[in-house]
Amino acid sequence: MAALPDDPTPALLSRLNQNINALGSAIEEIGIWIDQRGSTETYHRINEHLEVLLENSDAIAELLVDLIARWKPENQVEPED
Repeated sequence: MAALPDDPTPALLSRLNQNINALGSAIEEIGIWIDQRGSTETYHRINEHLEVLLENSDAIAELLVDLIARWKPENQVEPED
């Protein structure tokens, strides 16, 4: 097993985002399966919730990139001028 970095925050946030996306994809597949079996009302409710994930996904990805770009390890010290 690889050693954890001193501050695992960026990796943690990235993995959490991946999990959210994977859950959204899995729920979408389940919704399709439900729709194929005739429960269109449930399928449409599922899609309404998935729309929230979709609407937020680009913003979350952009914010994660920005956050990780700004991240500085705890032991990194800014050079003095």
